[in-house]
Amino acid sequence: MTDIPLNPVSPTDSQRQHSDASLDSLCQRYKAIIVHRDKQTIRVACHEAEAETETLSNVLRFASGLKVQVERWPQARMEQHKEKSPSNVKQESATGEQSPSSGSPEDNALNDQSDAPVVNVLNQILRQAISRRASDIHFEPYENSFRVRVRIDGVLQEIPGPEFSMAAGVCARLKIMGQLNVAERRLPQDGQLSVMLQNQRYSMRVSSLPTLHGEKIVLRILHMTQQDLAMSQLGFTLRDLEYFKAALKHPQGLILVTGPTGSGKTVTLYSGLRHLNAISRNISSVEDPVEIPVSGINQTQINSKTDLSFASVLRALLRQDPDVIMVGEIRDRETAEIAVKAAQTGHLVLSTLHTNSTCETLTRLRQMGIEGFHIAASLRLVIAQRLVRKLCPHCRKPHLSLVVNGPDGNSGPAPMWRAAGCNQCFSGYYGRMGIYEILNITPRLQQALVADASVSELSKIAREQGQKTLQEAGMLLVEQGITSLEELYRVTGEGHCA
Repeated sequence: MTDIPLNPVSPTDSQRQHSDASLDSLCQRYKAIIVHRDKQTIRVACHEAEAETETLSNVLRFASGLKVQVERWPQARMEQHKEKSPSNVKQESATGEQSPSSGSPEDNALNDQSDAPVVNVLNQILRQAISRRASDIHFEPYENSFRVRVRIDGVLQEIPGPEFSMAAGVCARLKIMGQLNVAERRLPQDGQLSVMLQNQRYSMRVSSLPTLHGEKIVLRILHMTQQDLAMSQLGFTLRDLEYFKAALKHPQGLILVTGPTGSGKTVTLYSGLRHLNAISRNISSVEDPVEIPVSGINQTQINSKTDLSFASVLRALLRQDPDVIMVGEIRDRETAEIAVKAAQTGHLVLSTLHTNSTCETLTRLRQMGIEGFHIAASLRLVIAQRLVRKLCPHCRKPHLSLVVNGPDGNSGPAPMWRAAGCNQCFSGYYGRMGIYEILNITPRLQQALVADASVSELSKIAREQGQKTLQEAGMLLVEQGITSLEELYRVTGEGHCA
């Protein structure tokens, strides 16, 4: 993964070297060599039997912004030229990534002046997205337009993008930065890059997807240095926080966090790992990908290309003398069986599932083939969660909402706060906070699990034990003016107001 500085600079000899290294890397993919380059033209040679000369020409034109001339040479002449110019050939690893000796860390730098307009546009977009705390950037080509949207606090917002004529160049540049195959436009691709902004490193996942009018590129921004992992800052009530801490004190057992993608499950898990992180504990994780590097935790990233799966890594971790294991997600029966077995044999296991509520998690495990008595013996705590946007304290306004089918089942007017919008937030909201539904596994629930109780029966027991639903937890934030009723209903999908 390459660190890419964001700031554009004036053309220098150093940058010309960086650009040359990037173009050399592209030429190697097509077994071509650079013969000559000046300020207007780049001339390359490829084997006379090479069929992809048009693709090579397009790739180099996008990458360099220069006029490209492609010549066909016999193999003997190609070899002769390489012998005379060994410095033009850089070694690549078997995976296609450059070896440490193949150039500086900025070989694919965003500030490459070979395509300055594209560079400046990307600089502006990335700066704006990062400064506004965006989690994702969408580059979307259409028939006569090119749209850029950013996801801020879970909601997509459109921002000014490049001219339509620059769409192909922007996508090509992003693919080069993410070390994707620029010539491949028919298949989805995934890559990774990092950028430096104000001395902070931001890792980004790059995903390309063919669409009707070109390739859509999505960047997932991982704010790796901005994650606040303190449990007290996540939004738990005092009671729920005590349940979480009590479950973490157990030497063995299973703790599950559930919710849709983007609901903050990873941050919740890592807040627990940070609470446990000590010299006396061996903590290991298996993730896809590693989003929050933490010193003191042995983190492994799965790789589908090499059959490095959750299940295979989890088996290996059990031979590594672990005390605590974090599994990024339980996706299949095999992973579930290994996790449950580990939780019953002296290991504390933390993981996630995609379910809507705590009690649905119990039935999901049974659907995966885990017997009720195994669930009862291993499970300690289930946390279902969502993230709601917080009202901007600078512009929120009091408002009398007409609540229909509220959390208590009643309807009528209620004093609330609503979003307005200002120069501080741009939308009426700033930041997000978690709302949680906690299921503490008690002896009564264990008996119900062994008896294969239904979701409704499990929910009834949980309610009798004082469990608050997600919407009830969210209403506490609404009453305090932390979020709006509209936002709560948007996230939970229940009820509505006028």
